[in-house]
Amino acid sequence: MMMIKLPSTPPIISGKKQKVSRFPAQLQSIIPSATLRLLLACGILIILSIGDQAKGQQVKKNVLFIAVDDLKPTLGCYGDKSVISPNIDALARRGTVFLNNYCQQAVCGPTRASLLTGKRPDYTKVYDLKTLIRDVNPTIVTLPQYLHSMGFTTAGIGKIFDSRTVDKSADKLSWSIPFYETEPKYYDSILGVPALGQYQLAATKQAAAEKMKEATAKGLSGKEARLFAQEKVRPTTECLNVADNAYVDGAIALKAKDILAEFAKQQKPFFFGVGFVRPHLPFVAPKKYWDLYKRDQMPLAPYQEKVKDGVDMAYHNASEMRLYSDIPDLLSFTDQKDYGISIPREKQQELIQGYYAAVSYMDAQVGLLIHALDSLGLSKNTIIVLWGDHGWHLGDHNLWCKHTNFEQATRSPLIISAPDFKAGTTSSMSEHVDIFPTVCQLSGVPVPADIDGKSLAPVLENAKHSVKEYAVSQYPRSSKGVEKERLGFSATKYMGYSIRDKRYRYTVWMPENYRSNQPFKQELVMAAELYDYQKDPNETTNFLQVGKYKKVREKMEKMMTDFFAAQMK
Repeated sequence: MMMIKLPSTPPIISGKKQKVSRFPAQLQSIIPSATLRLLLACGILIILSIGDQAKGQQVKKNVLFIAVDDLKPTLGCYGDKSVISPNIDALARRGTVFLNNYCQQAVCGPTRASLLTGKRPDYTKVYDLKTLIRDVNPTIVTLPQYLHSMGFTTAGIGKIFDSRTVDKSADKLSWSIPFYETEPKYYDSILGVPALGQYQLAATKQAAAEKMKEATAKGLSGKEARLFAQEKVRPTTECLNVADNAYVDGAIALKAKDILAEFAKQQKPFFFGVGFVRPHLPFVAPKKYWDLYKRDQMPLAPYQEKVKDGVDMAYHNASEMRLYSDIPDLLSFTDQKDYGISIPREKQQELIQGYYAAVSYMDAQVGLLIHALDSLGLSKNTIIVLWGDHGWHLGDHNLWCKHTNFEQATRSPLIISAPDFKAGTTSSMSEHVDIFPTVCQLSGVPVPADIDGKSLAPVLENAKHSVKEYAVSQYPRSSKGVEKERLGFSATKYMGYSIRDKRYRYTVWMPENYRSNQPFKQELVMAAELYDYQKDPNETTNFLQVGKYKKVREKMEKMMTDFFAAQMK
């Protein structure tokens, strides 16, 4: 078997992207690049001599990769004074907090596909919740897959990829160890596994069992039976006096703790992805976390209207929220606007309390995980990356959930703690696609050139440093009639591209089938938006046509034009 030595140190990435292949130069000289991709995609292992024992070789660092579903920057370290998040705040005090971090598309499947490949949605072509990443890009290389080729043990548990965008093995090619399941033994021994993966209330469990029985009578089984039951039994919240491991995240944390103990016994570096589900709907959490907050004091979104001079296609009708079984009856006696979803004040406060309780519950599981890392003596050589996959609307613009290009949907938390780097907080712009190259550089492997992000390592070195001027998000939008029928977006009429710098957001809505790798013409723009977060943090007004914003608009238009031009290269 051919033994090939990798470069002794990874290239340092600065403002300009260096031309470093995803594969070692020695391999490229022997096997064509396309063939290498195909070999890796097919799961054929190439034994690489990492050469860590060689004199002067940089020791590779472990990576604890913590993904959190639907987590907006509702954290103390991001300035939220209402939330109780002591464990993530403690992580922030030993790492770098990226205050201006943005996702590529504010929905689970597409944003995770971009983050884990370092490629934007127009490359991954994953815009919905049903397209498989490797169906459209068979040879695409993911972050854990790449690290595996560099000699890492790669493993995961919980929600890392969105399960609807990968194979049944959570993307088999990404993991050197088959993706972990959370066995029943990790759940509360009396209550057992939650009904439909979510609920422990006896009445809800009984109702779910009855609907599963009804589904079976109809000839449904497996996933189809489960979906049938979920359509009928799906409350938005649950508050019970139970242990943390009565619910999914508590069980995941216990299993992850055991996995870390096994990693501590091995010599190889590891990449371990742990994906927590909360605060995704439904907001289910033990009562002690609900009790941290008083419902009647939960702050409602201050602005629940459309933007003045805004763009209709920027909105949705909260189709995800409408899927929950306790919502339709509330709407039947509530005046509904022609966009979003109008929820009574009392239910809004219940949902907001539930979101915060779910954040605090998830925070406790993060604390358990990091305590295990510290106790095992792994922290001194482990990079910790914690990220939320996108933001979440809590009633602003009369919107709930995600699915927009607005600030509350696109801004998402990112905290990176790495050995030998001082803690800090940065206002540098960053994006999810930057995580891939950052992890590579910090962990001690070459940074691939053919990804869209930039390493944030210079920002960890100096929090005042900046590697980019703006972040880009995008979202497809279909007609309202079609949107009411689904959660995902498989066919679109418009694509909204949104550029966010430290003060402004500029969004253009492009026609059907336009993508950023095509020639851009200003006359193609169907509608546009301009927001000033210094003067108008709640996005009450579209300043696009306001005279004093003419120069700002021109500057942002040039940024957008430059971005599109760069995608053509």
